[in-house]
Amino acid sequence: MTQIPGLPRQPGEETDRKFIEALARGLDVLRAFQPGDGFLGNQEIAQRTGLPKSSVSRLTYTLTQLGYLTYSDRMEKYQLGSGVLALGYAFVSNLAIRQIAKPLMQELANNTGTSVGLADRDRLKMIYVEYCSPVNVMAFRHEVGDRVPLATGSAGRAYIASLAQDERDFFYQHMEKRYPEQWAEWKRGIEDSLRCFEEKGFCRSYGDWNEDVNGISVPITLGKNTTYSFNAGGPAYRLSPEFLEQEVAPLLKNMVRNIEATLIRY
Repeated sequence: MTQIPGLPRQPGEETDRKFIEALARGLDVLRAFQPGDGFLGNQEIAQRTGLPKSSVSRLTYTLTQLGYLTYSDRMEKYQLGSGVLALGYAFVSNLAIRQIAKPLMQELANNTGTSVGLADRDRLKMIYVEYCSPVNVMAFRHEVGDRVPLATGSAGRAYIASLAQDERDFFYQHMEKRYPEQWAEWKRGIEDSLRCFEEKGFCRSYGDWNEDVNGISVPITLGKNTTYSFNAGGPAYRLSPEFLEQEVAPLLKNMVRNIEATLIRY
């Protein structure tokens, strides 16, 4: 049976005896907070997580005592605490691929006028762990921690391209169940991108995630369940598919090969 960690789940659906449901519920509470949310109350968190409000109340209290949430007496709501930032910083600061890739990413960004990102999978999205914009060029800019959809962005499609067929099928089933109305269109875009990867060595997304953004991506696999995507892209009015495929793609693929070779010796 295919097992891929880190996918969305329904509370209580795990049957593994080693799985600690209480810990998972606490992490689900932290995941309920999204960029721009600010403060959330127990009722809002319960709605987002599907957990009983009584359980949420105990979890938010515990997470506040541990420093992962802070509580506003005036608003009677919670926001993420500095303990979450400490975990995130420890992750990115110890990420060897990020340290090695950043100067090469910046060089590619400056030479091509594209924004260059390094993304990891977070459930059914890709999350940026590094991002470089070209100097003195108007570019679409992400920040570290920003997320883009797995199915419609080039980074997510590159991640899917790196998987074995049974793992792809597992993701397809998961996405179809979660997004039934969008899935047929999304799958057509993924399959087109996979054909591009087989023929040319990169995946593409031209206006699929954002109609004003074009991008291409190349995956790099460092071990079981450890795959990242490097992508280059930006405003569609300035970066045509022809430019990305003919001028940028060879440089992007070469950069990824160099990073992979360096990591082998690291």
